[in-house]
Amino acid sequence: MKCIILAAGYATRLYPLTENFPKPLLEVGGKPILDWLTEDLAGKIDGFIAVSNHKFAEHFKAWAKKCPYEAIVLDDGSVCNEDRLGAVRDIQFAIDALQINEDTLVIAGDNLLDFSLTGFVSYALGKNASCVMRYYEPDTEKLKKCGFATIGENDIITKMEEKPQNPKSNWCCPPFYFYAKKDLPLVKRGIEEGCGTDAPGSFVCWLASQTPVFAMEMPGRRYDIGNLASYEAVKREYKGITKGAKQ
Repeated sequence: MKCIILAAGYATRLYPLTENFPKPLLEVGGKPILDWLTEDLAGKIDGFIAVSNHKFAEHFKAWAKKCPYEAIVLDDGSVCNEDRLGAVRDIQFAIDALQINEDTLVIAGDNLLDFSLTGFVSYALGKNASCVMRYYEPDTEKLKKCGFATIGENDIITKMEEKPQNPKSNWCCPPFYFYAKKDLPLVKRGIEEGCGTDAPGSFVCWLASQTPVFAMEMPGRRYDIGNLASYEAVKREYKGITKGAKQ
């Protein structure tokens, strides 16, 4: 199983901290955010693929050299926020560049969790289908800034929408996805049929209308680093991944 790490953003809301340095490599608890994610998944993943923009590619290549696990860095050629490919096109870029043809985990490289993602991987393998995670978000204004899902029996997504003006449920889906091998060719098709490409959840919205996609309820908390204040809060609060969390 491969893991595509989406790391091609420019994190403009964190300027000047990230003006010349990528957000996924900022330190929390004494090590880069990416180290927390890769160390957690190392037992389930046989190859990490970090998709970077051109501006920060050398930073990620330096990180990959020190990484104790197989890690490949792909440069998507983008040089500024205005010409970025978007998360969905970056996923397809990685699939094409490395001819990926197996179950694939796709994760945002700038989020932290206080539980192990290995439980999500096991859940998805048990479903033998593409899967996302979900958590209950009571704040409507926050729901408008992310993807929401309505859930039917057995955790199946009946509808998903990215950045809705009128959310129909409180189930929010963070940027951690499992794409079953059989669904990987649908990334290209989704792009061709006009699914949004900027936010990674846009493809899942389209995918859920084509094939069963399941949503596991998160067993813990997600820490999203969106601006300087949230980064400072995460540095104070984050204690690491709890391997013993309910999965």
